[in-house]
Amino acid sequence: MHNLKNITKLEKIFNSNKPFIIYKSNIGFDLYTDFSQKIILNNKNISSFLNKINSNKNKNTDLYIGFFGYEILCNLININLSKQKGINFPKGIFYKPETKIKIKDKINYIFSNKEKKYKKNKNFKININKKKYKLIFNKFIKKIKLGETYQIKICTKYSNKSYIEPVQYFWRLMESNLAPESFMIRDKNYSIISCSPENLISKKGNFISTKPIAGTLKKTKKLNKLKALNFFKKNIKETKEHNMIVDMERNDLSKICIPGSVKILKNKIVEEYKDLFHYVSLVGGKLKRGILLINIIKAMMPGGSVIGCPKISTLNLLNLQERSKRNIFTGSFGIIKFNGDLRFNIIIRSILNYKKVSEISVASGVVIDSNANHEFNENYIKAKALMDLYK
Repeated sequence: MHNLKNITKLEKIFNSNKPFIIYKSNIGFDLYTDFSQKIILNNKNISSFLNKINSNKNKNTDLYIGFFGYEILCNLININLSKQKGINFPKGIFYKPETKIKIKDKINYIFSNKEKKYKKNKNFKININKKKYKLIFNKFIKKIKLGETYQIKICTKYSNKSYIEPVQYFWRLMESNLAPESFMIRDKNYSIISCSPENLISKKGNFISTKPIAGTLKKTKKLNKLKALNFFKKNIKETKEHNMIVDMERNDLSKICIPGSVKILKNKIVEEYKDLFHYVSLVGGKLKRGILLINIIKAMMPGGSVIGCPKISTLNLLNLQERSKRNIFTGSFGIIKFNGDLRFNIIIRSILNYKKVSEISVASGVVIDSNANHEFNENYIKAKALMDLYK
């Protein structure tokens, strides 16, 4: 339970204009605020930012928290991006917090009289309709048949004009879709809320792991974990997709780990969430000596499970085809500690609210035996959980 002093402090922060970040922890949430630094990343300063942190390895307590957008991660590994439309949102932002408050459960609080400035809009527009989606889908199926990719994730984006109060939306999202990598950022000119389930990097000392998710099944009253596991095992498409992603993540880790140290620690298990089951593996290894932060970011990001594989050729195919900026979607949010430890997720199941526009991006995997209607509808189902917050 919270003590009254802590609740009052949190209410003051929520009702102030002070920027803050909330990140899911093992026992609740951590709130970070009182930022002494805010670094807005671009192609020119990202390398110096990452290299600067390497020089502070002896400090255990200090950290940066923030995100890398999809575009800057592509730029970092020399993937070309064609000219794309969309809001001109920063490519990445990191903050250095001076205050951390532990939250053990949801905080119910009353707003001050700022509610009037927020504008809700339940109507969303999609950037790719079903007809356009099928055209892109068929192009990618041809590429798969030619062997240029084995799996590729088509991104669709839902957007509207709105200005949301992120704290309210975040707690409502946590009630319906609590996930281990959930987070929210509220700054003066933008907010992000996310119920991401996928950990991309966990690093402590010289051990690093990744937890690819490939396979999602909606919960019903008749389903339990064992039945969900049987479903995934018998489903050729889900198994094929999962194997490809696990192999790619093993390959990514092998670039930075001691040869022979990369192992599958958990193989094809089912994790249960409020509304769905996920097909999950855990892969880990020991880092080679001399591996720097920038080497880890380049090897592991963007996360393979939300791109397709093989990673580089698939990224090139995607970026030639996509006409809208992904911004935060399939980027990574997390913590960089000054002692070298890391925790990063993959930014999916998220809302970006910027310049009074809300964006919800989703993607589903296309393999040789995929069905265009099914994949398009799966994207809609993923987005609907977030769009429902606007009702």
